[in-house]
Amino acid sequence: MQNNTKKWLFLLILSLIWGSSFILIKKSLLGLTPYQLGALRTIITGMILFAVGFSSIKHIARREWKWVVISGFLGSFVPAFLFAIAETEIDSAIASILNSLVPLNAILLGFAIFKIGFSKRQFLGVVIGFIGTSILILRGADLNPDQNYLYAGFVIISTIMYALNVNIIKTYLQNVKPLSIATGNYVAIMIPAIVILVITDFFTESTYTHPDFNMSLVYVAILSLFGTALAKVLFNTLIQISTPVFASSVTYLMPIVALFWGVLDGESFGVLQVLASVIILLGVYLANKRKA
Repeated sequence: MQNNTKKWLFLLILSLIWGSSFILIKKSLLGLTPYQLGALRTIITGMILFAVGFSSIKHIARREWKWVVISGFLGSFVPAFLFAIAETEIDSAIASILNSLVPLNAILLGFAIFKIGFSKRQFLGVVIGFIGTSILILRGADLNPDQNYLYAGFVIISTIMYALNVNIIKTYLQNVKPLSIATGNYVAIMIPAIVILVITDFFTESTYTHPDFNMSLVYVAILSLFGTALAKVLFNTLIQISTPVFASSVTYLMPIVALFWGVLDGESFGVLQVLASVIILLGVYLANKRKA
């Protein structure tokens, strides 16, 4: 399969997986605290990656480990907690919409820090996508006036971290196998996650006896297997066969999937949000359209 076809296929698959992750986070929080969720998600994902890819970390050169560790904290560890905290106050669909800031941050940080250029068409596409995202945010605020949008700041911080991560992988880890990067990430962040899980009183009777505890574990397991372990490998591959801007544009498609799950779960959704989703798709098309 040619890279051009493969990158669009990966983009679609990741959109479906990550777009569904937000509702899984919301459901997991019914029986877990945000810190327990973030720690468990990291630990379960690490165990999965160690089982299938531990031998692959030998392909990581000593000089590359610094960037693998930084990538692990920026692209996996910290955002796992920040998104969980954010979704205690804002809808899962709104969190996904805010996540669409990643491509804009990827362009700006890529240019400012990593000296990665971008075309006028790419910038125009990102701006149009951002306009669509803004409409979704404003409409969401109108439909959900009781939500604390200060917690949206946790998602925005995560988007900056994600943007830094995609540029780090493209700049410093381009020749490292995607599975090696993903597994190496969790070598670095596994122990901190275990420490956090222990200090959150996870191993106490009050946690186990919560009526939603068992189902929350099921949701976290699904989230870890598909939304983190599999998606990390696919995303790292996508970065290497495309560009940071193209890879991060997955965040423009995710809200459409997340809004679908949100509606099924009773979250508010209107006609204006459909229009905003169309604007987002137009932005993705322009940002990734090849020159004639």
